[in-house]
Amino acid sequence: MNRTTPFLAVTAALVAGVALTSCTAKDSSTSSSASSSGDKAAPAEVTVAATDTECALSGTEGATGANTFTITNNGTKVQEFYVYDEGDRVMGEVENISPGLSRKLIVQLTEPGTYTTACKPGMIGDGIRGDFKVTGDAVQIDTEGKFKEAADSYKRYVNSQTEALVTATQVFTDAVKAGDVNAAKAQYPIARTYYERIEPVAESFPDDLDPRIDLREADLEPGQKWTGFHAIEKQLWVTGLQPDANALADQLVADIKELNDGVKAPDWTIDSTQIAGGAQGLLDEVASSKISGEEDIFSHTDLWDFQANVDGSQTAVASVRPILDERDAELGKRVDQRFADVEAALAKFRQGDGFVLYDTVTEPQRKGLSDVVDALSKEVSQVQGVIAPQ
Repeated sequence: MNRTTPFLAVTAALVAGVALTSCTAKDSSTSSSASSSGDKAAPAEVTVAATDTECALSGTEGATGANTFTITNNGTKVQEFYVYDEGDRVMGEVENISPGLSRKLIVQLTEPGTYTTACKPGMIGDGIRGDFKVTGDAVQIDTEGKFKEAADSYKRYVNSQTEALVTATQVFTDAVKAGDVNAAKAQYPIARTYYERIEPVAESFPDDLDPRIDLREADLEPGQKWTGFHAIEKQLWVTGLQPDANALADQLVADIKELNDGVKAPDWTIDSTQIAGGAQGLLDEVASSKISGEEDIFSHTDLWDFQANVDGSQTAVASVRPILDERDAELGKRVDQRFADVEAALAKFRQGDGFVLYDTVTEPQRKGLSDVVDALSKEVSQVQGVIAPQ
């Protein structure tokens, strides 16, 4: 989670993931103490100066529609920046901002009200939060033409992925409850593939849905209950099945079904700007946890997740590709080439229908994977700005 998959025409039926939104009323109750720069009106582009202890925005007010944030990490820790709706629903995010670097985030805030911004030094915890007030009339976006086609296509894809996730998770948890450890181990990376393609979707829902499904042990806070894939992963590969294994399995199935029901709700929406931002976010997931081996630390099945994130990013780009080709066809071609480079790099580690275990991948090999992902990320990071509604 928060580490949190898109589409050439030939891959449109394959994979995906991205942060999503729904149009709901806002209030100020979601905000917490902040380190902002005061209640001054935001310029067309809000700059965010992030340090290890501060999150200073050049403005804390905006208008309904597209809001642009440029985040510069002036601290010593890797940063994340989030814009939340009520219930910590993620409206937009950018992760893996290394010290000294800047990243841009465009967020469509379609309803007036008070949102929450957060810088997360070290990419952990609730972050340094502040209010961001949005005024103006409610707006509708992606309601016609290529923008509507992109949003509708991607929503259909997410629906298909969550349906497959429900089925694959049931197979996985049935094996756990039957005590068939070998079968559960074999199914674990398969079920996770569907989730990793669309993981940011879960972050768009309140009630901590993503942590319930995908929280890592290293990210547990004192007193927090650990559930989800990784809690079961540890039992399968390290401790052996424990007395709470069946309960964990049942909870995982219930949480996955909650996600599936959520994305099928009539009021669940997604816009092209968020789709493009999600394409970048999925690559950030690879850079921040898959490359290091932190994601599947017990099973070492990280390369399955790696592939799912990359596939999802490619599908997200493909959904907005008609807009991208119209505005910057050369960028589209560069993105294609970088995706091909990553696919070629990953192919070296394939074994049968899956991949070698990640603890067999050497540090120089990991560095090679990191390099091609960084090159891809550099190109994909430009897509959101190009395709944002004008």
